[in-house]
Amino acid sequence: MQDMRDPLLVMRGIVKQFPGVRALDGVDLEVRAGEVHCLLGQNGAGKSTLIKTLAGAHQPDEGTITFAGQEVRLTGPIAAIKLGISTIYQELDLVDGLSVADNIFLGHEKAAFGFTRTGDTNRAAAELLGRLGHGEIAPTTEVGTLPPAGKQVVSMARALSHDTRLIVMDEPSAALAHDEVDNLFRIVRELTAAGVAVVYISHRLEEIREIGDRITVLKDGRTVAVGLPARETPTREIISLMTGRDMENVFPERPAPGSHDGRPEVLRVEGLTVPGVVTDVSFSVREGEIVGLAGLVGSGRSEILEAVYGARGCSGRIELNGAPVRGISSAVRLGIGLAPEERKAQALLMDQSVAGNITLSGLGLYSRLGWLDRKRELADAKAQIDELDLRPADPSRPIRTLSGGNQQKAVLARWLVNRRKLLLLDEPTRGVDVGARADLYAVIRRLADEGIGVLLVSSELPEVLGLADRVLVIREGRAVHQSDARDLDEHRVLDMIMEGSAL
Repeated sequence: MQDMRDPLLVMRGIVKQFPGVRALDGVDLEVRAGEVHCLLGQNGAGKSTLIKTLAGAHQPDEGTITFAGQEVRLTGPIAAIKLGISTIYQELDLVDGLSVADNIFLGHEKAAFGFTRTGDTNRAAAELLGRLGHGEIAPTTEVGTLPPAGKQVVSMARALSHDTRLIVMDEPSAALAHDEVDNLFRIVRELTAAGVAVVYISHRLEEIREIGDRITVLKDGRTVAVGLPARETPTREIISLMTGRDMENVFPERPAPGSHDGRPEVLRVEGLTVPGVVTDVSFSVREGEIVGLAGLVGSGRSEILEAVYGARGCSGRIELNGAPVRGISSAVRLGIGLAPEERKAQALLMDQSVAGNITLSGLGLYSRLGWLDRKRELADAKAQIDELDLRPADPSRPIRTLSGGNQQKAVLARWLVNRRKLLLLDEPTRGVDVGARADLYAVIRRLADEGIGVLLVSSELPEVLGLADRVLVIREGRAVHQSDARDLDEHRVLDMIMEGSAL
């Protein structure tokens, strides 16, 4: 039996080249049985290529992979699975139209004489779901009807349906609420207690502290740190390794307190009520001001943004520069732009070009007698690409090839083509690495400095407190406190969120 202190997985000098790109340039990774090994790096650092190499989806051009003391060649995903390596990708590869049980055993069905043994499949699926603490998920349920947390559990059950010794989890908490993340961590701890190794990828450094044992950091396709202790390594050191620069001032400098006093109100909300979700919420956003909504997932934060955008049935008054907002078309006409939480599903046309996505909301600007002025459209898209430093600066490039941070910049650029007066940002840095976050923060602050009002929702309190000028604390659909962001800290806000008292 292998000593849990010995490496289960050793990757040495891994090189992977694509046409014109050296994605991995001598990467090392060493993972022990029974540990949570966190793999960190900015978008484009090589994390995805490395885990696809480990999953057998890519073949390395150079380097060696040793698993359980034996050098191996992972000739494809099936070879990796047979060794005991399972990968749960951020974009879950489940089949929505199939049942939970059929998804769990997809590719290795329990069958006899060419027919699936449905009863055996359902019983085995129920056993795996119970092991994960989710016996309430029925094996016969259609996967497409499950919430994101349920789908995540099904993906884990599928990984465990094989004789798994190492599980790779790519941004597993990205779509989960706070209590669902707690359950994810419980499952991870039970897996590692049983000797399973976990490679955990996340942009949320606070998660790394809580769940991680050791850290490997990639930058520009190279390993810059191997096996750092997750809880003892200072955040400043981790960020510096990831970005290659000092990140003491991640958030841009804010205007002095009171700078927005006396400025015109861009948005006024009075007595906003969304049935069953939000009750009697009132606030305003002034010209050039960033107002942050702090609260737990499900507290009503996103619903407030949707109501302001006209996408939610509600009562109360919502006015932009004194004009009532009545529905989405009214909101857009008056000058409101929304960057939704699920940018890939709700904001972007992933198979279209960067330019096509940027100009999508302003096609009327380029249309005359039914014809589009493509030259002007491309020029405006290129101007926004340059203004927001969107990379690569190629308007014809398919937007799906961009990193998360640059995709988010494209969403912002869309609303800046026909200048907005108010931007609604729902989780603007979700799935975005530390370096790209700093770039986005600078863009958001610059837009505010130009006079645009911003209403911001984020699950990360440091982001709300570091970026916003004023904070509105939301608990169970009610506003329990609002004040200048400088007068608050994480502990006070958490107390208000959990207890509902304005301290």
